[in-house]
Formats: sequence, C-alpha cells, structure tokens
Amino acid sequence: MFFAQYYLDCLSQASYMIADEKTGQAVVVDPRRDVSEYLADAQAHGFTVVGVINTHFHADFVAGHLEMADETGAWIGYGSRAETEYPIRHLAEGERIDLGEVVLEVMETPGHTPESISVLVYEHADDTVPYGVLTGDALFIGDVGRPDLLASVGATAEELGGMLHDSVQNKLMGLPDAVRVFPAHGAGSACGKNLSTEKSSTIGEQRATNYACAPMSREEFIALVTAGQSAAPGYFAYDADLNRKDRPRYDGTSASRPLSQEEFAALRAAGATVVDARDPQEFAAGHLARAVNIPADGRFAEQAGTVLDPADELVVMAPQNREEEIVTRLARIGFDHVVGYVRNPEDALRVMADEVAPASRLTAAHLKTALAGENPPVVVDVRTCGEREANGFIPEALHIPLSELPTRTDELPVGRPLVLHCAGGHRSSIAASLLRHRGFNDVSDILGGWAAWALAAETARL
Repeated sequence: MFFAQYYLDCLSQASYMIADEKTGQAVVVDPRRDVSEYLADAQAHGFTVVGVINTHFHADFVAGHLEMADETGAWIGYGSRAETEYPIRHLAEGERIDLGEVVLEVMETPGHTPESISVLVYEHADDTVPYGVLTGDALFIGDVGRPDLLASVGATAEELGGMLHDSVQNKLMGLPDAVRVFPAHGAGSACGKNLSTEKSSTIGEQRATNYACAPMSREEFIALVTAGQSAAPGYFAYDADLNRKDRPRYDGTSASRPLSQEEFAALRAAGATVVDARDPQEFAAGHLARAVNIPADGRFAEQAGTVLDPADELVVMAPQNREEEIVTRLARIGFDHVVGYVRNPEDALRVMADEVAPASRLTAAHLKTALAGENPPVVVDVRTCGEREANGFIPEALHIPLSELPTRTDELPVGRPLVLHCAGGHRSSIAASLLRHRGFNDVSDILGGWAAWALAAETARL
C-alpha cells in the first residue's frame, strides 16, 4: 500500500493519496484546488487515479475534485446525502472500494455537515482491523468538527450536534484502539476550537485524551462542542456553496499577470482593492491609501477570506518573488478575481509617492497615555472570545473579533480615535487597514498587541 499525507500549513488542511502498488490504482481524498502535486506523485509512482473523494463540502477551501477529474478521468465521490451540479458517485455506509489488495470502506459520519463521511483504509482486503481512518472534519486530533457552520442553511447546530454525537461516540469510538486517525485539518483551523498540532493519532489516543470522545450524553456532547466557538470567517459559506457547483477550473498558468505601473494605477482608480501582503512593519512604514494589509507570513488565505469580498477585483502587492504564491493562495479559497500583481512594490510606492502614507502603530505606553487624555481613543480587541477569556483584556475595550469586524463596523463610533489590538500585532494590522479602507481616518493599532500591554502592566506593578 502507498499512503501519503499532503499538509498545507496556511489552511491547516490535510489531503491524502492511497494506492495499491501492484495494480497502480489510486484514490485522492480531500484534494486542494492546485492539484499538480498529486498528479506529479501519481506519475512518479506509475499510479492511475481512479477516484477522488471529498469527505464533505469543505467550507474553508475550494476542493480540487473537478481539476483532478478533468486531468485523470476519475470519478468524484461524496456521502449519500450530497447533492451537486456535477456528476458524482454517492458513497453509502459500508460500501467498499477495491483498489486491488488495498480496500477503502465508507463510514457515514454526519454532524459537521449532513453528508460527511469517513474512509476506512485496509492494507489487505481480509484485514479485520483497518490500517487507518480518514475522518474528514468529524474527528480531529484533540477535537471534533464544529456542528454550527450549516446552521444558516437548513440544519441547526443542535441537530448536527446530535448527528455528530452518534458519529463520534458510537461509530468512530467503536473502532479498535490501534486504528490510526488521519483528519482533514490541524491546529489553527476554524473548523474546530481545540485542534492539535499533531498530524495523526490513533483511536485509542483520542479515546483517552480528546475531550469530545469521553462517554457522555447527547445533550452534554452538544453543549460541550458548541460552546466557545468563534465566528466562522466570512468566506466559509461562499466556499461551501462553490464546492457544490460546477465552477471554473483553476489554471495556475493564467491565474494572474504582472502589471505595468500604468495598468496598476488605472485598475486602482477604477476601484480594484489593493491587497498588500507585506509584513505589518513594512506596511506601516508606507503603504498606498486604502490598501488592505494581509501579511503573507501567516494564515493569509483564511484572513483574506475574512476581510475581503470574493466578488471584488483584487490587485496584489506582495513581497518580492512571492506574487504568484499569493495569487495561488487566494485561488485556493475561490478568490479568482485577481486582475494582476505588482512585481516590485518599492518601485510602485516611489512612483505613487503622493498617495503613500504611514500607518499609525502605538506602543503600550503611548496607548496608556492616550487613554488618560482629554479625548481618549476607543480600544477595539479583535482577538477571539477564547483568547480574551483565557488571557485577560483591557478594561472597557470594545470586543469585535476579526472574523466579525467586516459586518460590525457600524458599531464603531464616528469621530473618535480607534486603537485596535490582537495578541501580538499581526491581526490588528489587518483590522486597522480594513477600517482605513472603509473610510475610518483616525485608526491605530498596538505594537506587540495584548502581549506588550500585559507586559507593560506587569512591569508597572513590580
């Protein structure tokens, strides 16, 4: 048996290829949209990809099932409850997919979504204990999939939570302890709240250590797994819907193009949003008016999907030689309206110097002084609820998590200075740039974020 995990750090997303080395037949599970790595591996090993399985309709990225099917002729498989605009193979409970000696078996595990499935992997057809189980977003390492993402489209969190209770407590925990667990996401994903940095585990380890796998009633389980979930990034509903559709295919060779200074200026004047992917400090030193700062070194795709609109035309300003990477990362979440990129940001900023401005970043000491002044700023905390509860907060700070900020800007006072903060200064730069993009003028963020404020407060007490 050939078994490979492909892990994408930016989205904390795992996909898999399983093949029988004797027959050369392979199946890819939960592929991302840029599929060249899977195709290259299949070619290198002499495999024929006969099937592509999505464990559910993903919300945090656009899956690559259509691209894989176009390239290989493979069938596309989903759980029996899935409905799509393109032809699929409905995979029912207990159905076995023979690749030769290697066999895959479908286990329906709804709860994160109604159509969710897990895939049991048998190294030999007559094995009584599976080699492993691909759990999709039903079971993570240290957590389970959140059941609230579909609450707005016909299924309540309580209904899905009840399904998830049965899927986790009865079906998945009914497997032998030795079965390896391979989830679709890891730490950092917004598809759960307590995901581990580990990429795999076993049923036995999860039975012993995962809070949601301990025996409990349906009511207790639902209350536990729905509590403390942060708001989902704004693009989740868009991507979940896009994964049902017969959408345009990703083409990395024509996804975007370099722009001349004249083209860049014209697109910007026509209303295109400038996505500035440089480091927050570089952005603060000088950026184009109304540009949105989403640093490349971080959870770029998820954060872009949080603060940008997939319908908007985008122009990318990225660190040198990372322009095409940024365009690809936007495409992974279905943001295809990238009309071009600036190859040399420094040149563009020099040419458009009259429209370049610094971004205000305050130290913790400066903020303390400002709060004691005659016109104190409004402090806005853009951390998650869990971060705020666990670590403390600035008294009287307005709490609007970054994932909620795009839809809650009307709660911000007009005519007063705003100072935003996160944990360390990364997300606050994104949030502050979004507010400037939307017309707020007196906006700053805190250098070092909550960590710097807490340290300054502790030092003052010594």
